[in-house]
Amino acid sequence: MSIRSAGESPAVHPEGAGREGAGDSASASAAPVPAPVAAPLSAPAPLSTPEAAPVVARSSRSVHRTAAVIPAAGRGLRLGPGAPKALRALSGTPMLVHAVRAMARSRAVSLVVVVAPPDGADEVRLLLEEHAAPAGAAADIVVVPGGETRQDSVRLGLAALPDGFDSVLVHDAARPLVPVETVDAVAAAVRAGAPAVVPALPVADTVKEVEIRGAGEPEPVTGTPERSRLRAVQTPQGFEVKVLAAAHAQVLREGDGATDDAGMVERLGIEVVVVPGHDEAFKVTRPLDLVLAEAVLARRRTTDGF
Repeated sequence: MSIRSAGESPAVHPEGAGREGAGDSASASAAPVPAPVAAPLSAPAPLSTPEAAPVVARSSRSVHRTAAVIPAAGRGLRLGPGAPKALRALSGTPMLVHAVRAMARSRAVSLVVVVAPPDGADEVRLLLEEHAAPAGAAADIVVVPGGETRQDSVRLGLAALPDGFDSVLVHDAARPLVPVETVDAVAAAVRAGAPAVVPALPVADTVKEVEIRGAGEPEPVTGTPERSRLRAVQTPQGFEVKVLAAAHAQVLREGDGATDDAGMVERLGIEVVVVPGHDEAFKVTRPLDLVLAEAVLARRRTTDGF
């Protein structure tokens, strides 16, 4: 695994090596070129811009390549004053580091693009260098500055993807504990042909539609959706790269956003499918969520050796 800033040349990995479709690399018309050796995360060193990466000639590209984009530029004011939400610590480790590790653990993901606060890309890159990568992770990490809104940041993250990636997972840094099985399930569904995939859980509470009034005022109920048809959506959300890029381009033209990337894709008339989510993929938004996250980490250390 290597960490670099936007504009630095990526290491070239033999196609599919140690990842999905590794057996397909035997059909390449030229021998793969070994990747440059990157310094481990646990031993940070100043990063320099390497020479242009060598080109691997191929007669055909049969390996599906997946990247992850983690927007982490938000302030997270509901969590209280202090550092940006993604940099708040869980058991001594920033939430962002937990989220990056969650993506890097997936053998489907070969690149993680972290979208930092607009003026904090260097700080985030150094932060990631200071924390050890999960055992066996081989994904490269790129840090780019983000925008004023989440949509801006995701769009900038997409723009940082090199050519050759087929699908992308967009993951909230505020969901630091998503299990790798959920990441793999989303990636596999896109790889199998779904243009847009979201993990989700059935809604446990009855949900009411209301007429919005002022803060603290009683709000008249206007409807009660059928609960069996409702799902609470999580991340990572997976997409074909071209589909998500088209959705963001439309929002940029029309200036009308959505609360998540899947909602933007829906406006293109493209079907979004749901795969099972996980209870531990919850979003850390309020102080009580931090308490729950600490409890989950404590349980993992006890039972899973996490």
